[in-house]
Amino acid sequence: MTDPDPIVMKQVLSELRDVNKERRRTAVMKLGMLGGEEAVRTLIHVVSNHHEDLIVRGRAALMLGKLGDVRAVEPLIEALDAPGYQTPLHAVEALGRLGDERAIDPLIRVMGARNDRMREAAERALRSLGYNFQEEPTP
Repeated sequence: MTDPDPIVMKQVLSELRDVNKERRRTAVMKLGMLGGEEAVRTLIHVVSNHHEDLIVRGRAALMLGKLGDVRAVEPLIEALDAPGYQTPLHAVEALGRLGDERAIDPLIRVMGARNDRMREAAERALRSLGYNFQEEPTP
């Protein structure tokens, strides 16, 4: 993974520190598009920051899935318990993309969610990880 232009990265990181959450929401998407070591580290920090806007955290999870770095697996597993809907949903989707078996048990727990979309995303993620759903035997 090649690192992006340091001047561009500095600008995006500055936007990520902005008080305006809309600018931070855009900045995490830019980080995901730029990629590189610093982007991965920063996005992991953002998805783990319990004080950050939930949409910013959700977008960070989304971008971590896009970047495909397995260092994000544990922070994404922790993000499954974030409040709201967007952060956990994007964490589920990202875990499916990362392809790491550490995500299987946490994703199985998500299958018990009340939200249909969350359960469906967990099922897709588990299938992408090669999880074999056994059919229940008929009596």
